[in-house]
Amino acid sequence: MKKCLALMLVLLMLCAAALAENIPDTSRVADASEMTDVEDIVPEGMTPVTADMLNEGVYDDVVVESSSSMFKIVNCTLTVKEGQMTALLEMKSDAYTFMYPGTAEEASKAPYEDLHMLQTILETAEGEDPREFYAFVLPVDALDAGYTCAAFSARKQAWYPRTLLFRADSLPLEAWQPEALDTVASLGLADGQYTCEVALVGEGRASLASPAALTVENGACTAEIVFSTSKIDYVIVDGQRFEPTSTENGAAFTVPVAAFGRALSIIVDSTAMTPAVEKAYTMTFDPSTIAE
Repeated sequence: MKKCLALMLVLLMLCAAALAENIPDTSRVADASEMTDVEDIVPEGMTPVTADMLNEGVYDDVVVESSSSMFKIVNCTLTVKEGQMTALLEMKSDAYTFMYPGTAEEASKAPYEDLHMLQTILETAEGEDPREFYAFVLPVDALDAGYTCAAFSARKQAWYPRTLLFRADSLPLEAWQPEALDTVASLGLADGQYTCEVALVGEGRASLASPAALTVENGACTAEIVFSTSKIDYVIVDGQRFEPTSTENGAAFTVPVAAFGRALSIIVDSTAMTPAVEKAYTMTFDPSTIAE
């Protein structure tokens, strides 16, 4: 038994020594001549969204903008749990080996164990072929706020500064705590008729006439939305299918508005193609533009 323990200790010491020898030098920061143009991606007036504003859960397809075209996030999965947020950032390639939630200078001085290493992940979904991809897992303090980080280039062996923007408007409505939503009740809207600016974002080229007409009745709100095309035979909102109320000058629908200022999912069935195809969009009603 003692011989086995001694042998295990020797093996552990050898492994530790081997790891120490293989730790890369991550002390270099790219100089100005190696930098490409960066984009200011954080609009003025954004309000940071923190974990306490969201329900616990795992949210796919979160939009992440990057200050550099050389550092593109293919997909993001956000996990909210126990008052913390983490993001799984899917990358296009293995061009970067490490990331660090801080400046490039801070990353160059950080202990190796504090760096976030690129992972190769094998994803298996029922009924689908396995999918392998590269990803980083990072803590996220807030959405809708500039996220300062650094990425270590495998080819250049240097840190590059990056800014990311995790877009809260790409979260589904069910991700939000009720008190974080603008609703008929929280806005104090009495029964009556209103107008409100609305924006449509999604897979296709359709758009909505804006402002839209709102009706508030018994504490619930509906909107008459009018598309730029008549070639839409139904929409789905909150799991319910709605038929057009008119097809003159664009297909019109009366749909519920569960909240303002947040992206509301809407499935649009377009007949512009044969066969017709459902396309995913979100519509956002701007509460600051509500008028009687």
